[in-house]
Amino acid sequence: MDKHAQTGWLHRLVTRRSVLATSTVGLAVPAAMTLGAGGSGMHTAQAQTGVVKKITMYAENLPNNEVGYGLEPGKATIPGPLLQIYEGDTLEITLVNRTDKRLSIHPHGVDYSTESDGSPLNNSFNGPGETRVYTWRSREMTFAGQGRMFIPGSAGYWHYHDHAYGGDHGTIGLTKGLYGGLIVRRRGDILPDKTFVAVLDDSRINNKKAPDTPMFEANLGQRVEFLAIGHGSLYHTFHLHAHRWADNRTGYLESPSDPSAIIDIKDLNPGTSFGFQVIAGQGVGPGAWMYHCHVQSHSDTGMSGIFLVRNADGSMPPGAQEAIDRFHGHTHAATAGDVPPPPAPEGHSHN
Repeated sequence: MDKHAQTGWLHRLVTRRSVLATSTVGLAVPAAMTLGAGGSGMHTAQAQTGVVKKITMYAENLPNNEVGYGLEPGKATIPGPLLQIYEGDTLEITLVNRTDKRLSIHPHGVDYSTESDGSPLNNSFNGPGETRVYTWRSREMTFAGQGRMFIPGSAGYWHYHDHAYGGDHGTIGLTKGLYGGLIVRRRGDILPDKTFVAVLDDSRINNKKAPDTPMFEANLGQRVEFLAIGHGSLYHTFHLHAHRWADNRTGYLESPSDPSAIIDIKDLNPGTSFGFQVIAGQGVGPGAWMYHCHVQSHSDTGMSGIFLVRNADGSMPPGAQEAIDRFHGHTHAATAGDVPPPPAPEGHSHN
């Protein structure tokens, strides 16, 4: 184990239920997977301070020359399991490499030693068939000691990915699907009924193009959470039709005077991530609502999907199935090259 996690931390092996990790096919995390619940229909984050949560993950080959992470042998997915912890917790991951290539797991937003960096620079990776332990630590916000200044904790919407497959930066591993979401919650945060992970990578979402991109589903009135992650080499945006959120850590306004901008679209550059919560269909009702990249050539070539808000009882609202059928029948250009670029200014050329 990481030497930093051995001092001052309560060692405790917890169940898969309380580790707040899932590999659900729809990439939706139910509130039942979390610890604690509040009143008034809202669940709030409650957990013991300083626990060490241990999980085993498996990196495996998938069809179509892809590779993924999973919580059980033969259960790898793209994206990999959504991992969730509370500020102050330590996550100890035993990664089993079941491929014939070297690979690793590297996190964003948490603390780790060079041994758990997950990069070839620090000789931190799994060789073919090798098992290795990676330890990630988190910390709470602390008072800086001057004025009203605070040192940030680890709470946020983050992600993890390979950093060694096919090269020292894991570029090939990312392309093949070795990535997933990581959420660090602050105690007292409102917990969602479902969490959806959307990874925008060049011209794909979760390694798929429309109409095969994920269809995220919720019932009217459910509290849903989106985690958007950017990979690859292109600039993207994430736009959700008919829903909006506050541009801050949680997506909620913290007071009537909170100056956070209210948005329904946000930039997503390679390596960045953000998240937010909304109430499904609030103010607009159920229906088949689009989510997509608003870089038009990207949307045209397959970077779009459906957020299906069912009726409160789970039934299909009028017109939704027809919208889904139209989406599946729509022809998307095969590649970004099918969309002609704007003409260059006269007399100007690129080598």
